[in-house]
Amino acid sequence: MKLANIAEKIKLAQYYDEDPKKQIKRIRQIKQEFGKDLLLVAHHYQKDEIVQFADATGDSLKLAQTASQNKQARKIVFCGVHFMAETADILTEDYQDVILPDPTAGCSMADMANAFQVTTAWNYLAQQYGDDIMPVTYVNSSAAIKSFVGKKNGIVVTSGNATKVVAWALKKKKRLFFMPDQHLGRNTALKLGIDKDEIGLWKPLTNTLVADYPDALRVILWDGYCSVHQQFNVTQIEKLRSAYPDIKIIVHPECRNDVVNASDEVGSTAALISYIKCAPAGTRIAVGTDNNLVRRLQKEYTDKKVMLLNPIACSCVLMNRIDLPHLAFTMDNLISGAADLNVIKVNDETAFWAKKALDTMLNLS
Repeated sequence: MKLANIAEKIKLAQYYDEDPKKQIKRIRQIKQEFGKDLLLVAHHYQKDEIVQFADATGDSLKLAQTASQNKQARKIVFCGVHFMAETADILTEDYQDVILPDPTAGCSMADMANAFQVTTAWNYLAQQYGDDIMPVTYVNSSAAIKSFVGKKNGIVVTSGNATKVVAWALKKKKRLFFMPDQHLGRNTALKLGIDKDEIGLWKPLTNTLVADYPDALRVILWDGYCSVHQQFNVTQIEKLRSAYPDIKIIVHPECRNDVVNASDEVGSTAALISYIKCAPAGTRIAVGTDNNLVRRLQKEYTDKKVMLLNPIACSCVLMNRIDLPHLAFTMDNLISGAADLNVIKVNDETAFWAKKALDTMLNLS
């Protein structure tokens, strides 16, 4: 480890001994001093100690778009995870720096597919099916994967537009290779009327395609998943329905298909928030997504009975690496005028092809 990195870690450690109230006051002062030259955005799954400073909150793509639409801010502090900051860098201008307060804030799902694995899978599938297959990647993937998809004339999807984008893609090609979240891919395909026998699973650890009828496949899923949304199951739903017969269950499409089928509504983070906002006062709603967000919704919509589908579920551990001390350390570094730490930069070639895949999606929206 470089001496400079060791020094940074020692300095950062000191922030955990500082009074949080002082850090909060200082962050607000630094934001005010930067004015419009600094934009701070926070993902919905961040803790309240971070969200309180946000100029904008949203899901990963919305935050990247918010950053790209802001041409004034030269410093964009992105309180999310690594792939989100990469997407923001791809969509923003060269003079803008995207800064991730903790570069180790990653995504376990995105890490389940790397460029070597995807290339290996694609070579096999192309040999089996020729050129009548399109790669589709969830926005929750690395810039390298988005770049690969762009080179192969594929497209990016979000949880909010997956149905529309996948329907479009199936008109372009007979088969789709959907990664890295098998559950979003399966839920979307089944919603569009694809038969379960037409859905296969690619297992990257063994380089094998699991399918009863390989020739009949329309959608081939990557064997990946979100660790947060794996924590919800049908038993939890059944217990809540038994205790509260009038309860509404709403979940994210990254949940397993049996959970989705047992729920009253399924939708992106934005859709779940909208459902709660529009529900009549007094409605009891259990939400299956990151508990940091659900607890915030409980505080915001006190006229409804918002519950956690799984009260003991862990929030996104990697997302939570961005905390108050990391943010204070980042802001102090920015105001000091020292060389910026943790600037996320995607190389030009990767960014070019990744943007192609993103633009294909955005042009459909």
